[in-house]
Amino acid sequence: MLRLCVLVLMIANLAANAATGIDTNQHVILITIDGGAAYYFNDPKAPIPNLRKLAARGVVAKGMRISNPAVTWPNHTTLITGVAPAKHSVLYNGLMVRNEKGGLSRESEKTQAELIAVPTVFDFLHGKGYSTAGVNWPCTVGSKTLDITFPDVQDQLRYTTPRLVKELMALKILDDSSEAAFMNKTGAKRDTIWANTACHLLRTQPPNLMLLHFLQLDSTQHQFGPQGPEAYAALGLIDQHIGEVLQTLDETGLRQRTSILVTADHGFARVYKHIVGITVLREAGLLDKPDGKSRVQLISEGGSAMIYLHSKETKEADRKSVIKLFKKHEGVDQIIEPKDFARLGYPSPETNPGMPDLVLAAKDGYAFSAMDLLEKTIVPVGERGQGAHGYLSSNPKMNALFIAAGRGIAKGKKIGLMNNIDVAPTVAHLLGQEFPGADGKVLKSILAKP
Repeated sequence: MLRLCVLVLMIANLAANAATGIDTNQHVILITIDGGAAYYFNDPKAPIPNLRKLAARGVVAKGMRISNPAVTWPNHTTLITGVAPAKHSVLYNGLMVRNEKGGLSRESEKTQAELIAVPTVFDFLHGKGYSTAGVNWPCTVGSKTLDITFPDVQDQLRYTTPRLVKELMALKILDDSSEAAFMNKTGAKRDTIWANTACHLLRTQPPNLMLLHFLQLDSTQHQFGPQGPEAYAALGLIDQHIGEVLQTLDETGLRQRTSILVTADHGFARVYKHIVGITVLREAGLLDKPDGKSRVQLISEGGSAMIYLHSKETKEADRKSVIKLFKKHEGVDQIIEPKDFARLGYPSPETNPGMPDLVLAAKDGYAFSAMDLLEKTIVPVGERGQGAHGYLSSNPKMNALFIAAGRGIAKGKKIGLMNNIDVAPTVAHLLGQEFPGADGKVLKSILAKP
């Protein structure tokens, strides 16, 4: 019965696309490895045979410059919009909303419309009649332009296309449709489910554009740091999953009609000390007003920290106090003020209420912590260290991996550093369209000559 339903859907999609005049034989798969730093490609210890074979058949970049802040959801959104967070508005893995204390709290279960302020490339392509799918892709809850969605959000199955959940249950890709059971699975197991989901879609209803996001490398590096045995193991498993996707393309006869882009949202750096900024602010008496409302709030993003000044009465005095406190504090590299936000691709607080009033940038080897320790402002994390991202995008360790191969892509080519704002217009171009509104340009250096 499942096969019959899938066949009917495929025939209906072919008929609909034939009426629009678009070429349904063209496909693009955009794969992201969360935390997949550019340095892994040339790391002899990195077990990535499938990625290296793919690069040998296509193009590999020295690295991809990412956007500030160097965080998952903002950079995934840049990849699909072709603009920096200053325009698309996503600054966190979620949306900052006012809480009872007058401060801000992060909420992740927000819709695409609530999070992203500009059209995405899949919005554009869907409007042209192309089929679209997203597997574990951020900021896609409630998307009206992804035909099939399995979004990156805490309660994933709740927001996944119901028909897809039924198909995954029938195929035993999911053994339980409850949210609790899914969340109890290891990160590696969830990556496996997402890979199997992508392969299922390619076999049964291949979309013109598929977005696929693997997550386990990021969480592993946070705990154990990059370029260690645990990180290599996580990356090796993802490489196997990418190999499964490529094998599925071969088995279905789709490989020659498909462009594959493999990249990442950000790189990773090793951390040996945490800066406990909340303690610094508490000792200076800046956290709360007498009425219990928030006065100054620090939100950690690892290699950077966002400072919000909530008190209108003391805002300018608090700004000066914060700058003085952190200017010479151990581990703090820069204090970025609003006059420099535009240069770094940040919005202004006036145009985006989620943007902080100041940004603190950490030095190499340091990261800001969300810990709330009453006495310590610097906490060592052990001889081996841990991992963090969120540093300024100018830090080369934040550069992301980028590999492209397949239909329309040059073969056996290496290019220098590129920009992540160029990915969305390149995706559209590979499907025969020019994506309006992007600040990025088509990556002509990776294209095969006509």
